[in-house]
Amino acid sequence: MSFDLNFHLHRLLRGEPFFAAFSRKVEKAPNTGIPTAAMAFNKETHRFVLMYNPDFMESLSDDHKRGVIKHEFYHLIFKHLTTRLPFDASKEPQKMKMWNVAADLAINTYIADELPDMACVPGRGPFADYIPECTTEAYFKKLMEDQEQEQGPYSPENGDGPESMDDHSMWEAGDGEGDMSAEIAEQKLKEMTKDAAEEAQKTSNGWGSVPHSVRQEVRKMVAPTISPEAVLRYFIRTSTKSNRTTTIRKVNRRYPYIHPGHKSKKVANIAISIDQSGSVSDEMLQTFFSFLNKFASIATFTVVPFDSTVCEDSIYVWKKGENRKWHRVRYGGTNFDAPTDYVNSRNFDGHIIITDMQASKPKASRCQRLWITDSHNKRYQWFQTNEKVLAIDA
Repeated sequence: MSFDLNFHLHRLLRGEPFFAAFSRKVEKAPNTGIPTAAMAFNKETHRFVLMYNPDFMESLSDDHKRGVIKHEFYHLIFKHLTTRLPFDASKEPQKMKMWNVAADLAINTYIADELPDMACVPGRGPFADYIPECTTEAYFKKLMEDQEQEQGPYSPENGDGPESMDDHSMWEAGDGEGDMSAEIAEQKLKEMTKDAAEEAQKTSNGWGSVPHSVRQEVRKMVAPTISPEAVLRYFIRTSTKSNRTTTIRKVNRRYPYIHPGHKSKKVANIAISIDQSGSVSDEMLQTFFSFLNKFASIATFTVVPFDSTVCEDSIYVWKKGENRKWHRVRYGGTNFDAPTDYVNSRNFDGHIIITDMQASKPKASRCQRLWITDSHNKRYQWFQTNEKVLAIDA
């Protein structure tokens, strides 16, 4: 009798309510035409389909079966099937191959112990120097850089290099020409993820093995959309502190006419670090300054230009109501620790970093921190963070 995945799923996903909820929404289909497994979107039924080779699945231990199933579901959670690629896959097959491996690395970092040896895992085999818990985009960039320098997994000495464990050829939900299937797939995915998250919240171990960082991303994915203006006003309000001073114009309630009274002024000392590195185009920088002009309508703030270091000679206070033109003072690399160190060493109540997100995750901030970028870089940011990331566009 051929291996039937449906028969084994209840046992394999016992103790994993989140993945079990996902499983109930996904069709399962045996397919001997693929070597291992694959996730696809059925345009006719408008459902996601987990395809698997029965012989491959039957050959695995229970732990590895469970790992392969989670791997396919993580492709959905990480939106790999609905992501628009930053290149033309039909014209650049080698890039597509490395993108597929990067997607696997981003997933397998969380389930390394549950996967067969053929899986691409950060810190293992040809990826020994790849750090865990990075995004697909970050792994893809490193793979590209390593290949350009003729080192790493795709160096000449490694031949064709590693392949992704599963089949990614059916990932495109739409045909790239405004096909409604892509929009339907994205909406279906959001509904599935929301239902699975709600299922996970019902019990103390509802999330099972899903790591905290991924739980946070899932919650963000299904959270209702809030306007950028509302986020900014909330950020200012939650960063505001009361500045209390004495004055003879007010009567002291406790000691009238003996001690001066007090007056309080609620202010938020906000620093806005603006990325002026070479990866930020002039067009993007103009968009950033357009945002700053809008922000200046509701608050006064300190502007901190930076690239790999803070340009301290160019720091200035942008007063509420002022309108300024965009200007560039740097073209170097990017280091988020530089503005973080500057703000941490001073008496700021809140820190906003406006950037293309193209650098490593910085150290912790001593005050509330908000990230602002454009829609593309929010989707393809280099690192995962629990801090709020707000997208703005021209």
